[in-house]
Amino acid sequence: MSTGFVTRNKVQSLDRALEILKLLGSEPEMRVTDLARQLEVHKSTVFRLLSTLQEHGLVEQNPSTEKYRLGYGLVRLAGSVVSELDLARVARPVLEELALRSGETVNLAILQGSQVVNIDQIAAPNLVVNVNWVGKQTPLHATSNGKVLLAFLPEDERQRLLAGTLPRLTPRTITDPRTLEKQLRRVVEEGYAFTLEELELGLNAVAAPVRAADGRVQAAVSVAGPSYRVTPQRLGDLGDLTKEAGEAISRRMGYIPGGGEV
Repeated sequence: MSTGFVTRNKVQSLDRALEILKLLGSEPEMRVTDLARQLEVHKSTVFRLLSTLQEHGLVEQNPSTEKYRLGYGLVRLAGSVVSELDLARVARPVLEELALRSGETVNLAILQGSQVVNIDQIAAPNLVVNVNWVGKQTPLHATSNGKVLLAFLPEDERQRLLAGTLPRLTPRTITDPRTLEKQLRRVVEEGYAFTLEELELGLNAVAAPVRAADGRVQAAVSVAGPSYRVTPQRLGDLGDLTKEAGEAISRRMGYIPGGGEV
């Protein structure tokens, strides 16, 4: 059997499985025969696909009717996306105000695997921004957002993420774990992180944590701009502005200061 045939078979199975999920989303419950008729395939094919979906918690069978319905595994899958959308929606007014007050580009970012992912971006009204960072992945060790997310992780998880080689992206990128750890301790003490041309030459940034209702740091908000505007002399003021923004978003997410932050 050729590789191409196997691949086409898998794609066809995936397509049918997705169609099953769509059909179950339009009806409370459906029989195997009803699904087979809608898909125009044999019942055995539908039963096999349902069994696979059931193993992953994406569908379940009602024991009293023997009909199939959507499973709670879909809720878990959707949960992370919904939480990110809620975070971006709740944060948007604060990001807009921060962009206005700082006169620079503002980003909201989360940790995804071993990378930072930007989920929203606002530019100051007077700026022409050439780079849209939304959806882009950037390294933890070379970004202000990444340093914030690293600094507030449990130590074992932080050590795991920093166990490998830290790539040098510019001559100013910090690649020594001990130097980075020292900076991360300072982030916790001061409440904000900064980078000076560590991701890109000519780009500086400041970031602060955003907390969930349980006190866990779930995101970071940053102000970034060219090094001739976001100068080392401005870091303190921008750090204070960014901290205020992070605290404002945290309150909107239900966080109460002193409630046991992580």
